[in-house]
Amino acid sequence: MGKGKSDNPKGGKRKEKAKMQLKRNIGYFDGVSFIIGSIVGAGIFVSPTGVLKHSLLNVGVALTIWTASGLVSLMGSLCYAELGTALPFSGGEYSHIKRGLGSLPAFVFIWTSTFTKPASNAARALLFAEYATQPFYGICPAPEVLKKCLALAVLWSLGILNGRSVKMAAWVQTIFTLLKMMALSVIAIGGIVLIGGRKESLARFEDAFSSEIPNASQVAEAFFQGLYAYGGWWSLNYMAEEMKNPSRNIPLTVMTAVPAVIVFYLLVNISYLTVLTPKEIVSSVAVAVTWADRVIPSVAWIIPLSVAVSIFGALNSSMFTLGRLSYAGSQSGHLPVLISMLNVHSCTPAPAMIFSTTIASIFIIPSDLITLTNYFGFSAWLMIGLTCASLIVLRYREPHLHRPYKVFLPVPFVMVAMSFFLVLAPIVWSPNLQYVYAFLFMLGSLVVYMPFIHFKLHFAFLDKITCHLQLLLEVSPADESAESKCE
Repeated sequence: MGKGKSDNPKGGKRKEKAKMQLKRNIGYFDGVSFIIGSIVGAGIFVSPTGVLKHSLLNVGVALTIWTASGLVSLMGSLCYAELGTALPFSGGEYSHIKRGLGSLPAFVFIWTSTFTKPASNAARALLFAEYATQPFYGICPAPEVLKKCLALAVLWSLGILNGRSVKMAAWVQTIFTLLKMMALSVIAIGGIVLIGGRKESLARFEDAFSSEIPNASQVAEAFFQGLYAYGGWWSLNYMAEEMKNPSRNIPLTVMTAVPAVIVFYLLVNISYLTVLTPKEIVSSVAVAVTWADRVIPSVAWIIPLSVAVSIFGALNSSMFTLGRLSYAGSQSGHLPVLISMLNVHSCTPAPAMIFSTTIASIFIIPSDLITLTNYFGFSAWLMIGLTCASLIVLRYREPHLHRPYKVFLPVPFVMVAMSFFLVLAPIVWSPNLQYVYAFLFMLGSLVVYMPFIHFKLHFAFLDKITCHLQLLLEVSPADESAESKCE
């Protein structure tokens, strides 16, 4: 009866000193699921045609480019693994650029990402709505209002899920990654089974390099398409602060997930080429659907369903990482302070999730806005180049920084050179005024940076708004002592 606080003073003291911070709830398998889920979206099911088209239907060149694109992505992810283990903070590239190159380049990154990444999420949500509603309308197009309402519902469902529970978000990610890998396995195994019994298919691979060889610019364009298909390998560093044992799990996760995607992408492409000719693949609207109609016509409906599942998983992963980017930016003073606060019950960055989901919702309503962000594609590789440059700078500026994993130093130099080539090539080969607008938008960050970040201009009335929202959302600044139920 008498046992309580007086008999267990340490327990009470521990509760009083509980820190508000992100909890390390993401393990090895969760990390693998997030990386694979981020990379594998709808592209490999619907339109893996860009590489083959720009390879002039040369099967050998196309498969070589798929492999090379995967290896470049693996090199980049190993660079990120070093940064993630040495600096295990939320925010991914943003945190690394800020540490290596300074506050201004980091602000340009978050300024650009605050608009382009939610736009990408909006596009994914609309694509999911397209695939989810189409079976109910047959050959007729589904109403735009319905698709937008469903896209908004999916966005906010995932936003709320990620804002309430990291464990639940990771569980959803694992389930949907397993489902999409099962669908890819059906295609891959189907191709392996069929290839032995098709002489014309075997001949296609035996004479893989016999057709016309593309020139340098066509190979480069095919390479662009391949690298785009592997986009998302950088996602793990956004959640480094929440990884269990990041020193071990970050490199291990990267070395598992990226090679697995390379193998699956090659097997799936071989399977497509086993059943379809290169011309049929290039002309197909949805390659996996055409493949299923030929190989498993009685259950061909499983492929459109798999596409919707794959998009949903990629959207969940993207929303999770975007919330961490907003959280990290706010912690550094580059976004409003409310965004870096954590829910007092779940220790999740709920305000950051609300912020990023709201911006994505704005892009869905007039969806024409999404097309404006297509010209920011070069900015992704610009930031990858700056991140790898940060690794090089930190190697020389902070040689004694504890690095549980170190990448072979020439690798980040290769990645920097590759990144700046990928930034400049599309602008030089197909100049467009929209690229100028995109670059001016990035420079426009200076208009905000100078008064509000550099000179720390502040309006007192914002503090009152922040206080009211803090009470409404039940959030508290990170690292502040508070009695909470965070586990």
